[in-house]
Amino acid sequence: MPVPIRRLVVALTLCCALVAGSAPAWASGQSSSQHHPRAAVAAATPSPTTSAEKQKFAKTRFVANAGLAAGATYEWIVKPYKQGKFKKGAPHRKATLAKAALAGAFAYNRLRAAERNAKGDPKLAKALAGVSGAIAGLRHLPSKLRNGDSSAVNDYSNTINKVKGAGADAGAPVKNKVPTNSQLRSGAGS
Repeated sequence: MPVPIRRLVVALTLCCALVAGSAPAWASGQSSSQHHPRAAVAAATPSPTTSAEKQKFAKTRFVANAGLAAGATYEWIVKPYKQGKFKKGAPHRKATLAKAALAGAFAYNRLRAAERNAKGDPKLAKALAGVSGAIAGLRHLPSKLRNGDSSAVNDYSNTINKVKGAGADAGAPVKNKVPTNSQLRSGAGS
């Protein structure tokens, strides 16, 4: 299983900091009984310092979160619905509905994160202000999907389209990005 690049960078940074921090103690000629290695503290993630950087990160995070929500909605809710996989008697209907409910919870979670990210950019926050109610309305739709209520499909699709439109108006166009199964499982509950 591949390790995310962020974890590798953090691990490498910490290793280098520990080696660099303990090197002066070894070079000072102290005996091993008197040796007290010093640990250096490294920053785990870079943080933006200027308001322009904060706004850029806010837009980037908004686009990533909204793209994941849009991809999950299309891949596991809209597309199966259009293919008739939610209808009674369809093969694997229960599994499809369960996956749609999980995707619905994931999409709601990512849209809430995108909404929080948008607050970091004034133009994006203004564009997304009218969509907040639609995002909040998605909260109970995963249970409707699980029970086979197909009206929830239109609610998800309409909300995603509103978020995409708001992003485009603010200069942050959103493209669908289908999440992996592990992202779907872990992101639905966080």
